[in-house]
Amino acid sequence: MLPTALTALLYLLLEFFLDRDQRPQDSHFQKSLRFELRHEHGVSPDARVVFSDVPSTASVVYGNESSYSIDTQYMTSYRPSSFSAYNDVRIRSMRHAQSANLPWYETEILGPNVEKRETLLVLAKMTNNAYVTPDDSQWYELDEKWITHYPFGWEPDADGFRGYVFATPDNSTVILSIKGTSAAMWGGAGPTAKKDKLNDNLLFSCCCARIDWSWTTVCGCHRGGWKCDQDCLEQALVEDSLFYPIGTNLYNNLTYMYPTSDIWIIGHSLGGAVASLLGVTFGTPVVAFESPGERLAARRLHLPSPPSTHHVTHVYHTADPIAMGTCNGILSSCALGGFAMETRCHQGKSIVYDTVSNLSWSVDIRKHGIVNVIEEILGKPWQPSEDVGRSVPPAAAEEDCVECYSWEFGNFPP
Repeated sequence: MLPTALTALLYLLLEFFLDRDQRPQDSHFQKSLRFELRHEHGVSPDARVVFSDVPSTASVVYGNESSYSIDTQYMTSYRPSSFSAYNDVRIRSMRHAQSANLPWYETEILGPNVEKRETLLVLAKMTNNAYVTPDDSQWYELDEKWITHYPFGWEPDADGFRGYVFATPDNSTVILSIKGTSAAMWGGAGPTAKKDKLNDNLLFSCCCARIDWSWTTVCGCHRGGWKCDQDCLEQALVEDSLFYPIGTNLYNNLTYMYPTSDIWIIGHSLGGAVASLLGVTFGTPVVAFESPGERLAARRLHLPSPPSTHHVTHVYHTADPIAMGTCNGILSSCALGGFAMETRCHQGKSIVYDTVSNLSWSVDIRKHGIVNVIEEILGKPWQPSEDVGRSVPPAAAEEDCVECYSWEFGNFPP
């Protein structure tokens, strides 16, 4: 048997040479894909990833469509030779503070055409549907080009990571849709709310969700004043941050189920941030809606960074204080709800809708929900873009982004 890394390398090379003659040489080549809802996915109380098939008759039984059409285009991505090689470099960095070169392999992959409003609208509807079941009145009907198949995390006792898997009829492309935070303060709660909140406060706070002396922190790394022990903080994320390792396990299961398929990952809020972390790990296209800044979490998780993360696209608007990184401070709406949402810097590129200037929206936590994005932004032409011959605002990297500047991170023993 060949070593795992060598086998993976040979597979990548074979894929490149076999596909290059079949792919258009124009990087702007576009085509439309038809997707179907295939699976629900989730995590059992003992942390096992669980899939459940959605029957093809589900749309008939529930009265809601579960099929979608999406425009695509080729994009450049960078992938490690294997997940085990990626994880070895990450563990060496975490445990021994040693950096190592990880070979990245450039590849052209088929991804969603994020320059089209209609594409973002369909993906946003898929992210909304990750919060509900197909028989729910909040499930968005889509066209006949996607069917139902695999949900995950919808068992009666499941209390964490959940969503749906959509696929094209020929299984050439699969979309993993991850649910975000369920909380009464922005649209509902439920059995996943406790673990959602733990992940939010671990991933998106500066130091263990320490807002002031009255807060019960989610880890013990605060050292008084504005000091936070960096090693303690990183260890807390590794030990307690459940959703990233569950996500990698789920992705690996998907590649086993669909070994020749292109896989995309989408999500809203916390689900969007987890989607981005997984996209950087596996080099797969990502579209994240209204996600908190996840760049700091990627560093603290010691995720090796590829030469480019432009296959990750964030979509958010300026009236959402969570995505903008302004929902912080002891009197903020987030803090009043028990959330320390302090980060603001995103990986990849961001498509930002200026709803404050163009729609006269006030900054409001209630604008964080995905339904607002679907109904008020993506569901109708965006005039500022239409005026310059575009469909959506241009995607741009967030340069010179700074967060948690009041804190001092270092070696501060207890």
